[in-house]
Amino acid sequence: MNSNPIRILLLLIGIFFCASAIIFIKASAIHPVLLAALRLLAAMLFLLPLFLRDLKKEPMPVSRCLKNSLIPGLFLGIHFITWLIAARMTNAANASLIVNLAPVVMPFILIALVHERVNRLEIIGTAAALGGTMVLFGSDFKISPDYFLGDILCFISMIFFTIYLALGRRRRPYKSIWLYVVPIYAAAGVGTLLISLCFVNPLTEPWSMHEALLLLGLAALPTVFGHSILNWAMTHMRGQLVSIMNMGQFIFAGIMAYFIFREIPAKEFLPASALVIGGALLALKGAQQTEHQS
Repeated sequence: MNSNPIRILLLLIGIFFCASAIIFIKASAIHPVLLAALRLLAAMLFLLPLFLRDLKKEPMPVSRCLKNSLIPGLFLGIHFITWLIAARMTNAANASLIVNLAPVVMPFILIALVHERVNRLEIIGTAAALGGTMVLFGSDFKISPDYFLGDILCFISMIFFTIYLALGRRRRPYKSIWLYVVPIYAAAGVGTLLISLCFVNPLTEPWSMHEALLLLGLAALPTVFGHSILNWAMTHMRGQLVSIMNMGQFIFAGIMAYFIFREIPAKEFLPASALVIGGALLALKGAQQTEHQS
């Protein structure tokens, strides 16, 4: 593992792509659970050629790939269902911030799964980033109580996302990331699609070229690029560093929502952003110290 500038830049690109999800979700009128399922299945189809290519290089039964991906796929599917519902119940900046509070629980999950402990600077960085979260969360509750239920559902979604992300630390008995993520998207997509049928008839949804383009964008940018880069980062960088930097999604999302939806974040948005960025820089320094010592 290391956190050289190229890897940090690639992670930032992945975080930016992930942050774009809230824009596609809010712009779409498709039922959120159905949208989550189609997002996953479309991402799986996008990446299927890469999966088949690498399967030839590293031959193993497809059933084994699916078996290794069932548990993380379960957590990813539940995360997407709760996330897409919650994203329409609160504003873009808050939704992206709260759903990425992985540093709250990531240290405990990392210890349980891969016995990776956070260092002192990572703890300080986590505290600073969470301080920014509390600033924005507190202002949200005071300014608009209607957002509060959406914020709570985002927090629940975050827990499932954190477990899914941490599973990537011990993820694969094979080298190719595509042999891991493509079966995950397939398993999560099929499961979510079956659940969506309990809530909505796909034939009655307001399908249009506009909705199709939103779906393709949601599958391609935050899923194919964003989530795949996060999974890659979890095996090449320290888990707590990835989770803290991923909190920066709300900054990208808030800026995009301002220009696209004219959605003005709370006045606490800027100081909260500064705390999260400062926390990420401290965590990065802590990760580099750990790498030099190892």
